[in-house]
Amino acid sequence: MRYDSDSEENSHKSCAQAGRMVDYNMKAIIHGESGLRAGSMPDPEAGSGEVVVSLRTAGLNRRDLYIPARRNHKGDDLVLGSDGAGVIEQVGAEVTGWKVGDEVLINPSIGWFKNTAASPEGFSPLGMPDDGTFAEKIAISAEQLEPRPQSLSWEESACIGLAGLTGYRALVTQGRVQKGDTVFLPGAGSGVATFIIQFAKAKGARVIVTSRSEAKRKAALRLGADRAIDTNADWKEELKDETIDLVIESVGRATFNRSLDLLKSGGRLVVFGATTEDTVDIDLRSLFNKQQEIIGSMMGSREELRDMLAFSEQHGVRPVIDEVLPLKEALEGFKMLEDSSQFGKIVFTI
Repeated sequence: MRYDSDSEENSHKSCAQAGRMVDYNMKAIIHGESGLRAGSMPDPEAGSGEVVVSLRTAGLNRRDLYIPARRNHKGDDLVLGSDGAGVIEQVGAEVTGWKVGDEVLINPSIGWFKNTAASPEGFSPLGMPDDGTFAEKIAISAEQLEPRPQSLSWEESACIGLAGLTGYRALVTQGRVQKGDTVFLPGAGSGVATFIIQFAKAKGARVIVTSRSEAKRKAALRLGADRAIDTNADWKEELKDETIDLVIESVGRATFNRSLDLLKSGGRLVVFGATTEDTVDIDLRSLFNKQQEIIGSMMGSREELRDMLAFSEQHGVRPVIDEVLPLKEALEGFKMLEDSSQFGKIVFTI
């Protein structure tokens, strides 16, 4: 991935827009023709039904890492970022229930309000195609706001939205986890994985994780996992005394069939991502003989977000934060995530 910084000239430019001069004063992390860079964008204005939030913190997600390639490394300037928390500084027409000064959490799941079997038409995660949270301010529909949980710090508030929601839907809604289930989770270091470990334990499940890193295996055990095994080990041999009721997969081709092979007859495998290759070959005869379920999952609804926030409050679930960086050093966070060196979330302060 290409990382650049704006020149001083570009960082403070102005342009004519709709017959008026627009000042590029707002600091942001931008993707455009010149790559991923720290630069400047115009201050946003609140339209009808919108508010402007002065962002205090923002959370980095793997989605942000992949967007430049999805945009074919070109296109108009776009502010990245799906997760954020801040203070309302401007309220547009027809907005009710919010006022200037309110502390808010931004719901990154745009246009998905009710808990449905699949995301509705028009749904998209924040940060593409619309400008996201890696900026000093954001204009966003008031329907996408939730009160900031006062039990969480600003840094924690910035990174519970996307990862917490994704993990909650995958485990609870799609995975239908039950007390006494054994949950198998390949890859222990991602932000979503750290939420799933905590949610599953709060639900009364047993949790087994994998990682190539001994440090991450130990961190997962400290977080509550019951067992942590080496990703490179023989899983069937290591877990021959375990019955796996539910697998939550996000690695993709590198682990998918190994995970499916562990799953008991009648078990459930939920897929919410693919950090390695997207395409896998599976043994259909084994699948139908064992009557296993393979279930897709992606982010979630506002209803599930609210359920997740309430569940987290009730059970003391908190985001695991690996690194906090100022926004001007955000590209270092991208490099950390690209290397998968973190355990938990990377947060930017603004």
